[in-house]
Amino acid sequence: MKLETTAAIVTGGASGLGEATARHFAAQGAQVTILDRDETRGQAVAAEIGGHFAQTDVTDEASVAAAIALGLDRMGRITAAVNCAGIAIGIKTVGRDGPHPLDRFRQVIDINLVGSFNVARLAAAEMARNDPDADGARGVIVNTASVAAFDGQKGQAAYSASKGGIVGMTLPMARDLASLGIRVNTIAPGIFLTPMMKGLPEDVQTQLAADVPNPSRLGDPSEYARLAGFMVEMGYLNGEVIRLDGALRMR
Repeated sequence: MKLETTAAIVTGGASGLGEATARHFAAQGAQVTILDRDETRGQAVAAEIGGHFAQTDVTDEASVAAAIALGLDRMGRITAAVNCAGIAIGIKTVGRDGPHPLDRFRQVIDINLVGSFNVARLAAAEMARNDPDADGARGVIVNTASVAAFDGQKGQAAYSASKGGIVGMTLPMARDLASLGIRVNTIAPGIFLTPMMKGLPEDVQTQLAADVPNPSRLGDPSEYARLAGFMVEMGYLNGEVIRLDGALRMR
């Protein structure tokens, strides 16, 4: 597959890694439909890149189905889905205020893990309708995990569990969809300079960057976007999880 002929949906595409991915794909000639809860920002980014927008709750089946239907109507088909929507919280299993609130744990799992699977399964059902290319390819799914899936820190039980689930479903999903010509890969980013990170004090950002072995800096969202684009175009890459972290290992 080539980005210039790709029709992609990107969740969380109104900001951060998702926005960078939407912009990169569009710059390479891809059609892009952004799925996000932030209608104002999502519409603005979509207009800037010549794409489309669907206000979406990734945890809701009807919401995602409607967004995919809009993408199909605007683009004619869907050949790629990149899942960037997600949240992060920091709560210890037992802290000063008692045990970890179960509703907060469930919320992170629902958005990060269930939401990614929800989008992937519905997008794959539409990709299966595409005519295969010369390699038999009909589509590709790129999910977003995190280094926290492997190196979770204190207070990251919910976040690490959600991202570990994404890592765990990569290979079986790739095997499930192999006969349909749909590939599945996952990116596990380290510490990236997203809007949330930019809100931290400069000295905190500097310290975080110093923990990255090489290069000693925070990741740029455009680097994530380029790897996502590579995963779309590299037809032999399937069922793989790639860390994008400058050799960072959390402790």
